[in-house]
Amino acid sequence: MLSKFDYVKSQMLTEALNYLQQNEGTRILAGGTDLMIILRHNLETPQHILDIKGIPETNRLDYKSTVGLFIGACVTVNQVAESKPIIEKYPALVQAANCLASYQLRNRATLVGNICNASPGADLAGPLMVYDAVVHIASAEGTRTIPINSFFTGVKKTVLKKNELVIGVSLPDVLEGDTSIFLKQGRIKGHDLAIVGVTARLTDDKKIRLAITAVAATPIRIVKLEEELSGQPLNTELAIMAGKEVRNIIKPISDVRSSSEYRLHVCGVLVKRALLHLAATVMGGK
Repeated sequence: MLSKFDYVKSQMLTEALNYLQQNEGTRILAGGTDLMIILRHNLETPQHILDIKGIPETNRLDYKSTVGLFIGACVTVNQVAESKPIIEKYPALVQAANCLASYQLRNRATLVGNICNASPGADLAGPLMVYDAVVHIASAEGTRTIPINSFFTGVKKTVLKKNELVIGVSLPDVLEGDTSIFLKQGRIKGHDLAIVGVTARLTDDKKIRLAITAVAATPIRIVKLEEELSGQPLNTELAIMAGKEVRNIIKPISDVRSSSEYRLHVCGVLVKRALLHLAATVMGGK
């Protein structure tokens, strides 16, 4: 049984921000796939629910050449997965979107909700990280932006203040020759939470970007390894080396879904596979 709360649906951003400022204990409703579970199990008892689906800014999904991509807070995961510009420009983001839950849930779940939930294994966090995404945040006091790499602060924790909401996420444009891949290992075949998620990107100037989920308290970029790999010929030897080296960098825990030892092994395997895929893509494009 759901607890009692006030429900408000805003049609204007200023109205929503003022309501959020004036009412403590407010939870934001966009897709609602995580929030409804919380409410049904009385894990939280918010006094107010603020529905932002009617706000135009939160429904914006557009790509502009030389500028990049903007994904509003209420854009669903299926909208991301089926967007032609995203499919062409940001393949890892589409692959991660298609791995999230089931098709039916992706019709409701939002990309912004996935990162605001701040699970260490958030599928969409890795692709956003390797593409240097920026989170757009608003409150009644003004707006600010923050790199996605600095957005997560712990398990289920972000930099968001109680009076703030995320308007959307922007990704810089990518140039010809840029490619990426998302790989995920779960406990079962099909839709499942990640034991390990790996995102790898090769930029147009041959720099490697790596992000890993479900191996730390937050999704992480492996900057040290990126620096070692970037500029070197991307081949089988480099991929094998990276798969071994990443195991010396991450320190995953054991939990109900996997042992730390298995996560270390799988992470090395996925990093190697991801880089081999990038190498094959580059060679195939020649």
